[in-house]
Amino acid sequence: MIQQLTKLGSHLFLARTQSLSIYKQLMGTRVVDIRVQEDSRVCHGILVSYHVDVVINDVKKFLSETQSEIIILEIRTEFGHDDPPEFDKYLEDQLGEFLIHQDDSVFNKTVAELLPKRVICVWKPRKSPQPKHGSSLWSAGYLKDNWIDTDLPETKFESNLKYLSEQPSVTSRKYFYRVENTVTPQADNPVLCVKPVTNRIRPYGRLFINESISRGYGDRLQIYSTDFIDEDFVDACIGLTNARIEGKL
Repeated sequence: MIQQLTKLGSHLFLARTQSLSIYKQLMGTRVVDIRVQEDSRVCHGILVSYHVDVVINDVKKFLSETQSEIIILEIRTEFGHDDPPEFDKYLEDQLGEFLIHQDDSVFNKTVAELLPKRVICVWKPRKSPQPKHGSSLWSAGYLKDNWIDTDLPETKFESNLKYLSEQPSVTSRKYFYRVENTVTPQADNPVLCVKPVTNRIRPYGRLFINESISRGYGDRLQIYSTDFIDEDFVDACIGLTNARIEGKL
């Protein structure tokens, strides 16, 4: 009940990249990043998998089994691909009863005030028009980040802190901001697989939260993303959310 009475911006949303199904990921995360290609199949770079129906069905299954969980569903057309035809209509048809409409006032509402609507769906097409104010879908500007392409943990760590320091507090801004505790394989490095590279920064997830707080940025951290999540990372995120709810930050 306490979480239902806190404003949406007070919650720390957890996101991740995983090999698990979307349904299993939602057991611990509340932000899902999906890339699609022209035929509505999920893809990332050269990797192509199942139809996006699988994702939507997993989201609906999770929603049917919970009562007050808010999900941020980010769906974008992958670089180098065209938008799936009428994809905005598809999303509205599939998730309409759950969709929270694009409106700045949402950021000042409690979770209880948003219910029974429970999905903020950010649709990022490459060529099609962006969703407009009042739409059941949200435009790209409402989910921001400052991603940099590096495989160096210290470079990414300090970059994340720098850009986080430039953000307003979560209670005063009208957009979601994501910090990615990830690094990316580089072509000039002999290690090109994602997991061994991203493992370089994963142990510093809790340290980043602590450092953000010690530097006075703790009230700006909102969406925290990692690859291949572990319990310590989840515990750290829960701890920050609870501290906000209890007024300690």
